[in-house]
Amino acid sequence: MAGESNVLWIFGDQHRGQALGYRGDQNARTPNLDALAADGVTFTNAVAGCPWCTPFRGSLMTSRYIHNCVSRTPEQMDSELPVVTDVFNAAGYDTAYFGKWHLNGSNKITYVPRENRGRFNSWIGYENNNAQYECWVHGHNTEGRDDTDPFAEKLSMYETDALTDKLLDYLKGRSPNYGDGKPFFAVLSVQPPHNPHVAPSEFADRFKPEDIILRPNVPDIPRIVERAREDLAGYYAQIENLDFNVGRIIKMLRDMNLERSTHVLFFSDHGDMHGSHGYVRKSSPWEEAVCIPFIVRPAGGLPGGAESNACLNHVDIAPTSVALCGLRVPDWMAGTDLSPAIYGNKDKPYPSSAYLQHSFRKRFDCLNRPWRGVRTADGWKYVCLEGQPIFLFNLNEDPYETANLAFLDTFNDKREELQSELQAWMMRTGDEFRLPEL
Repeated sequence: MAGESNVLWIFGDQHRGQALGYRGDQNARTPNLDALAADGVTFTNAVAGCPWCTPFRGSLMTSRYIHNCVSRTPEQMDSELPVVTDVFNAAGYDTAYFGKWHLNGSNKITYVPRENRGRFNSWIGYENNNAQYECWVHGHNTEGRDDTDPFAEKLSMYETDALTDKLLDYLKGRSPNYGDGKPFFAVLSVQPPHNPHVAPSEFADRFKPEDIILRPNVPDIPRIVERAREDLAGYYAQIENLDFNVGRIIKMLRDMNLERSTHVLFFSDHGDMHGSHGYVRKSSPWEEAVCIPFIVRPAGGLPGGAESNACLNHVDIAPTSVALCGLRVPDWMAGTDLSPAIYGNKDKPYPSSAYLQHSFRKRFDCLNRPWRGVRTADGWKYVCLEGQPIFLFNLNEDPYETANLAFLDTFNDKREELQSELQAWMMRTGDEFRLPEL
């Protein structure tokens, strides 16, 4: 039996959690996301448990930790695994996906067979693409489209704008005035603000490298500073364009009489270092890569907004979305239903930490070793390489992670406490990573 409310996921790629106006980033121009936050709940401890494209997406769809789903990019997700779409399909929802997929085992524009599209009723997207003005999509829908060519349709404009248009057309058909009365679960997944940092000129012209304010943990080294400024100018332009499109979506929900029946979730698959600590891109355990935006505007809104410090991880998004619609969270989901936190229920016990993982040695500009870690609700982070601690930060006093406490005897008790927390996560999830000897 179908629930009475809809769910809409909107997410970009490499949009770090700090890069928002309401989070105090002086570079970010995000009036629509700021308004969404003011009318909803922001999760200040939201993380990508694995800050890498495909592992995040696999965990997003299956609510499984990466070692039980997909653990590297690229890697094909097992099409036999249960996915969040199954829950909504079984409840009579219409389900639709638009945009980047990256779960079919390739880093290129390749064909995604229908059986690997997550069992959405409609799926119009692409496997992977790094050219925002050369974006091709394929897929199927309930109107009879069923492509077998990854180059079936070239988007006619900038990727985020064009994919938003497709979502808007879909929402028009879901209006109570025109649709079939079914609730929906819809997803918009766009590549920006992922590199290359290209944005439409009306947004790109507003950001100059010399005007960018860098985070305090970007080393004052010319080669790092120059690259960070150049990349961030385009990055913030992409974010402003994404924000503009979020505004278009919210307006359409309002115009189609869907706003009061639709839960809107905005997030990202992971962040981007952009020169912090001398690193770029993803896959590293620092805050810039791990922390993601997470805004939930529940159906009808939450006037005045609220913040939650509940630890929200990538595996928690699916069960939280299911529960928001009053549907039963299936036992195969490993994540936690955090929907009570959205409505201010502080009596429910939430996880005291989020489990962080990176299982493969990723090269180039990222930390090039597998690692594990925990990030706690009370502001601590502990990260290990295999057999060796590497980081211990007190984020309360050191939000930019400049004072590593991992090798100071005065913090041995805290390190042991957090390693016990990490070990408990590993035992619960069946992770066989080799922890340090303490």
